[in-house]
Amino acid sequence: MSNTNEVAVIKTSAGELVVEFWPDVAPKTVENFKALANKGFYDGTAFHRIVKGFMIQGGDPLTKDASKESMWGTGGPGHKVQAEFNERPHVRGVLSMARSSDPNSAGSQFFVCLADARFLDRQYTAFGKLLKGDDVLGKIGDTPTTMSNGGERSKPLSRVGVESVKIVPADSIK
Repeated sequence: MSNTNEVAVIKTSAGELVVEFWPDVAPKTVENFKALANKGFYDGTAFHRIVKGFMIQGGDPLTKDASKESMWGTGGPGHKVQAEFNERPHVRGVLSMARSSDPNSAGSQFFVCLADARFLDRQYTAFGKLLKGDDVLGKIGDTPTTMSNGGERSKPLSRVGVESVKIVPADSIK
């Protein structure tokens, strides 16, 4: 049984984000994220999609390799997690799983909301929320962006790296 008193410390090039998990509404998703983090899966990745006033997205293993930049946003862990849509609202600081049009296509990519995005409610698996680092979230959200291959203004002009994601006891966070 997973310890609900664990948090994730996401160490980025802009500072630290600390998130709590919601295993009560998204147990499989929380387990998957923790398992990947504990394996070092996220270390060296980047937030490859930043949409001002909406969200920052990361968790793609392809972002470790600059030569694969045209494919960033398509990578995953090689497995999928069943959707666990729930009633938790998508508001600033909420951690949720990114996916393609298939509801059960989430793997490793996640996003953190920069503002209310209630149109995502019950369509994306919200599985945690920022406890500390709102200033860091804001800083990442303000990263200058340019047009992505998909024609969306979401491609960061400078790399926002994820140095590590560590799962630690909540009471170890000051």
